[in-house]
Amino acid sequence: MGSDGVFSMLLTKCASCAAELGLTSGKKCGRCATRYCGPACRKKHWEEGGHDQLCKQIKKSGGAEQYHADTKRAEAVAVAVAKCADDTAGQTCYICTQALHWKTKEGLVRMCACRGTAGFAHVSCLAEQAKILVAEAEENNLGSKARNERFRRWHTCGLCEQDYHGVMLCALGWACWKTFVDRPETDNVRRMAISVLGNGLYSAKHHEDALFVMEAELSMERRLGAPENNILAAQSNIASTCRSLGHLEKALRIERDVYSERVRLDGEEHERTILAASNYVSSLVQLERFEEAKILMRKTMRVDRRVLGESNESVLRMRWVYAIALYNDDAATVDDLREAVTTLEDPERLARRVLGGSHPTTVGIGEALRAVRAALGNRETPSGELDEVENA
Repeated sequence: MGSDGVFSMLLTKCASCAAELGLTSGKKCGRCATRYCGPACRKKHWEEGGHDQLCKQIKKSGGAEQYHADTKRAEAVAVAVAKCADDTAGQTCYICTQALHWKTKEGLVRMCACRGTAGFAHVSCLAEQAKILVAEAEENNLGSKARNERFRRWHTCGLCEQDYHGVMLCALGWACWKTFVDRPETDNVRRMAISVLGNGLYSAKHHEDALFVMEAELSMERRLGAPENNILAAQSNIASTCRSLGHLEKALRIERDVYSERVRLDGEEHERTILAASNYVSSLVQLERFEEAKILMRKTMRVDRRVLGESNESVLRMRWVYAIALYNDDAATVDDLREAVTTLEDPERLARRVLGGSHPTTVGIGEALRAVRAALGNRETPSGELDEVENA
């Protein structure tokens, strides 16, 4: 999907001329709330842009935000179902026990670590389950801790507890945004929903769209006076997206600042600090600042397994990044390559067991391990040359 799709979802541009409106300015259609920069564009869109044919349908769907979010949700679900088609053939949803969803007629998906016949579901069933869990927490005044725990069902499998990824997370991100978009901007659940949407777009590699959503989230958090932890989390997501878009210097600046603030707020051995260090190192490696990366990683790797556990995905990715820093350095010795192989062997086995063979982290670690082994073999042969490995 292009950036215009996200702009229309968050209604920050005129539907007729695409002039920037921000999140609050502009005029709305009196019936369906579609936004315009002024009466002239509203009239033109009605007469020439086809809005006269859609207005009633948009209003019936709950307004412009709801209509467009539902459109994007349906598109994202179709992509996820197609992606999972080979794995889900002949299976049924573990929630409703049907192969096709009774209402939407959508097929099944599975994007987690569930084994065997477990974990197959419809995105609509997962969304309804998550919606009910959040509603129960709110109706029974269970508090923010219980609400946040239940909200995890929007992005985490309820069976294997693994975070969804790729097109599956993108589909649930749109479903989550559709569910809570009509709440006030100050509502905490709505604020969490825009975060799930941004992360889903990022995971599905819609990086430009993800960056727009994440920047809108950060602006909103600042405007509402959010806690510093929320601000830092939003900045970290923006940095990762900038890195994926190739804006490496910008990503590095943000991640360096986030890491420094995490050390100040939480100390060097806190989970959030360790994750910030990992992100910071990823940018250092992509900028080929290998010595800086290795120094920080060696410092972080002394505590990460103790704090997070050796099978934690972030710990596995840290080993992956560290091995890449060893491997890609032009000054790498044979001993460095041997250390890189040793660094990757256990993470590769753990990732395959915990995350599954198709998870992006498992695939990336496996590819890196094969490349490093080949390079080590070449270096141990006088005529061998050091190959390059794809960055994490």
